Amino acid sequence: MATIFAARSDTPISRSGTSVPEDASEFYHYVDTGCEASDSCLDCPLPKCRYDDPAWYQRNRRLARDFRIVRTMQQEALSIEDTAERFGITNRTVFRILQRCREATMQDSPAGELALAA
Repeated sequence: MATIFAARSDTPISRSGTSVPEDASEFYHYVDTGCEASDSCLDCPLPKCRYDDPAWYQRNRRLARDFRIVRTMQQEALSIEDTAERFGITNRTVFRILQRCREATMQDSPAGELALAA
């Protein structure tokens, strides 16, 4: 005597008539094209995928740019006006960048000291 199990109504059925597991991602053909952060998803250095959380990616990308600007500003002893002109931004944006970098280093530093020289 054969026992027949009915598939759940929300479980997809393959062409052969068998039910497909809910997490069937390994059954899909996937081309690993990567993104601007990495050529391959499997070799990506990011802690999470940029497509999973675009706001996180954009925020961290902007912060990395901000730290590059502050580092250049410090190394070359640029004024606010010189920095704005060099990077094509406004004076007010330079002040915002300095503030964001201060806040980011305050959160990361246990003593709450500003350590932008890194």
